[in-house]
Amino acid sequence: MISAPGGNIAEVTAAVDRFALGDRPTEEFIAEMRRRFPVEPEVDALFTRKMRRRAGPAYQRITVDELNTCMVNMLTDLGIEEFTISGQRWFTGGVSKIQLGFTLEWRDDHGQVRKEDMVVRMDPSEGSNTTSRLREFELLQAFNGLVPVPRVFWLDRDARWFPEPALVYAYVRGVTKPSLTDSGRVSGMGTNFGPALRETLAEQFMQQLASIHTFDLGSRTFESMAVPRTGTTQSAEWQLNRALRIWEEDRCEDFALMDVAAGWLKRNLPPLDYVSVVHGDYRSGNFLFNEENGKISAWLDWERAHLGDRHRDLAWTTHRSFGHYTEDGRDYLICGLVPEDEFYDRYTAASGLSVDPDRLDFYRILNCFQIIASVTATATRVAKLGKSHQDVLLTRVKGMEPVTARELQRLLLEKI
Repeated sequence: MISAPGGNIAEVTAAVDRFALGDRPTEEFIAEMRRRFPVEPEVDALFTRKMRRRAGPAYQRITVDELNTCMVNMLTDLGIEEFTISGQRWFTGGVSKIQLGFTLEWRDDHGQVRKEDMVVRMDPSEGSNTTSRLREFELLQAFNGLVPVPRVFWLDRDARWFPEPALVYAYVRGVTKPSLTDSGRVSGMGTNFGPALRETLAEQFMQQLASIHTFDLGSRTFESMAVPRTGTTQSAEWQLNRALRIWEEDRCEDFALMDVAAGWLKRNLPPLDYVSVVHGDYRSGNFLFNEENGKISAWLDWERAHLGDRHRDLAWTTHRSFGHYTEDGRDYLICGLVPEDEFYDRYTAASGLSVDPDRLDFYRILNCFQIIASVTATATRVAKLGKSHQDVLLTRVKGMEPVTARELQRLLLEKI
């Protein structure tokens, strides 16, 4: 006879059946997720599309020739004339997107021949992050000239030309870490810029974060982003429900710590005092800089951006995994750039916005919950079903779970 620790056979069978729905979700299951976890319309549409497509075929590797055909079809339909595509090369790095560099020579609307290095950025069949290319396109357009960002050219929002939604933007030269350092090997984690570059980068880092958070929302309308109401908890609810929906749709197991965290987060939703553009992944590893003069040349990876509470960014940027201690071991540097107290002081001075410790704590806990949901649930499910070009890496990132769970436990113990 098989025993079921902590429950009976019927309960275990029910749990197995429940988690199996993640592989082949029914319309009833999808409807339940939408009802239980209301989110922004664009996020809801993306998650619903993801679940309805999940039972479909595994990821099929696209070739350079196939991408060439996609680009030729797109440019032809857009009325671009006399163009030549050359210099195609795959870009490595990152977990969730397929990226191909190429050079385009074409005659523009004014009859001038132009030549640009570009990047096509496209979703796999399913990635570790379900995000909007439209949102990314809109934000890169909005911040052009305000902070360093790649210049965008074209958007394939509904996969009309490419196998999945895609955008095309200008290639930006730069590095994410000094060429002589061996730290920060993975996605900006622990990157040491060295004393010479540190202050030059830090000043830009702080000013550009302030510029993002104080962007004049009255100057532009975003189709892809809903505006949460100030004085309410709507912004926090949307972000929490997004994380909860990911967890419930994708997980393959129960995890009591996540239940405790979800309960605390629901009881402690903070009201919003000011609506900011939130980058969503503002940290070292996501900006390029010129190594000779230390000038930041581009901010990348806007895929998690939304309108909401600036403390979501502040909590993410100050996450311990992105920084390191100074050479003498005395001070911990946020993203390898500035001590934490100095970070908040300089941010307040640059932005004119306050920093609320209680809101920081809420978003620190939510960020830990989101990380665990991404690496334990989504990454595992996507790798299991072979939906991405990064199956090996997606499996590997599950190693972040115990470290993040320990941090989540520590944060909760301080609050409960």
